[in-house]
Amino acid sequence: MKNYCRFSEMISGTDCRLLSGSDPEITGICYDSRKAEKGSVFVALSGCSADGHKYARSAYDRGCRCFILEKDAGLPDDVSTAYTENTRKTLGLVSMNFFGHPERRIKLIGITGTKGKTSTALMIRGIFSAAGISCGYIGSNGALFAGKHFDTDNMTPESYEIIRLLSMMEEDGVTHAVLEVSSQALFNYRVSGLRFEACGFTNLSRDHISPAEHPTFEHYRDSKKRLFTDEYGASFVAYNADDPSSPYIIGESSSELMGYGIENGDYLKAEDIEKISDPGGLGVKFRAVWRGGDSKEIRLLTPGTFSVSNALCAMTVAGAFGIGPDTVAAGLENYDHSGRCEVVDTPVKDVRFIIDYAHNGVSLRSVLSEIRQYSPKRLVCVFGAIGDRTFERRRELAEAAGSLADFSVITSDNPGYEDPDMIIAEVESFLPEGADHICITDRAEAVRYAVINSQPGDVVLFAGKGHENYQYVRGAKVPFSERELILKYAGI
Repeated sequence: MKNYCRFSEMISGTDCRLLSGSDPEITGICYDSRKAEKGSVFVALSGCSADGHKYARSAYDRGCRCFILEKDAGLPDDVSTAYTENTRKTLGLVSMNFFGHPERRIKLIGITGTKGKTSTALMIRGIFSAAGISCGYIGSNGALFAGKHFDTDNMTPESYEIIRLLSMMEEDGVTHAVLEVSSQALFNYRVSGLRFEACGFTNLSRDHISPAEHPTFEHYRDSKKRLFTDEYGASFVAYNADDPSSPYIIGESSSELMGYGIENGDYLKAEDIEKISDPGGLGVKFRAVWRGGDSKEIRLLTPGTFSVSNALCAMTVAGAFGIGPDTVAAGLENYDHSGRCEVVDTPVKDVRFIIDYAHNGVSLRSVLSEIRQYSPKRLVCVFGAIGDRTFERRRELAEAAGSLADFSVITSDNPGYEDPDMIIAEVESFLPEGADHICITDRAEAVRYAVINSQPGDVVLFAGKGHENYQYVRGAKVPFSERELILKYAGI
């Protein structure tokens, strides 16, 4: 991994202007002043909640003498300073220079949409693995490649982290990488400068509207749309032909367009969808029919038509790389779907405990509706609402659980700096009249209650945490594993 260069080399090809100081050797990049040290460049990022320029002096005090800024930060005269119009956009570009442009040698795949990004991306990785292609992954589940796992702070990390991870992947022989690309990543330039070989669009619905995220739905929608413009240069675009927003989202794309769907799709369609229910879990099978007439039965270990749609997206992307039906089927039957409609295997007879990441109203309504079709004796939903942002989710989550679950356990889910009892009370206030429920603030206690009170024939859905192994409380990630707690209280 390349880990040094001159300051002038780092800013080459960007709009940075080196206005003061010498041209020292750089051994690192940071945008968190707490990680600054001698030899590193501090990039002052401007955000909605904090301005990195206010922390430039702290980076200086830790030994940093090179800075990339948008404005004067009142630093001493012995620093080397470059100015740029947009430090967020520049961070990715200088990171590419610093690490020697691994993004040029790894074929990148970007997946965006309101729902299904993680499942689709993991399906793609599973298919590529079945095809003998070394494919990395960066998204909600962290970074996965070459048998390694690294946690990430966001679904789509800051651009520096993406390039650093791609550099590590290249060292391990990875040739392809699939990225979940969030609307926030597109809006905040975390993927600026990347060129994608293929991009996929899953669906669009209202989400992430808050003062800390997107001011309007239109802003959210248009942020996602950017991935399908020439800015990111995809040769192929897989789009959901069943989603009415697709024409708008892909309308400016000059890529080869490949439509997929259950009702529509010029490249790939699903037919004869059937539910699968066995002791190992709930699933679905269908017949995939490709343009040209090829067909193949596909089996998935996750339930519902949304799983079919996600699979179709993954299969369409795989088709852009020449991967055929047999390999696609093998990859989808064995891909890692941790935290996505994942059935936890316990000794509790005739009860299914399912972990899913559904953390907004649309996703929760969708997964509950699909589970309901498997005719559980009772459908129990354990859920909460995150703090500090996306406040409208609280009503949506309450309405989804209150109308579709037989019993709800309202609990904490990453309360942040908010009082979890206040969040729970607000969620409870939005429940439909007469909805059977209990409120338990401590999520571990909520898990215990749901497990020990389960009855034969029940399906218990633990929604919101999915793959996460922490609770975010007052700025800290507190270790928390829903899977381990389920196993504990189930007697394992």
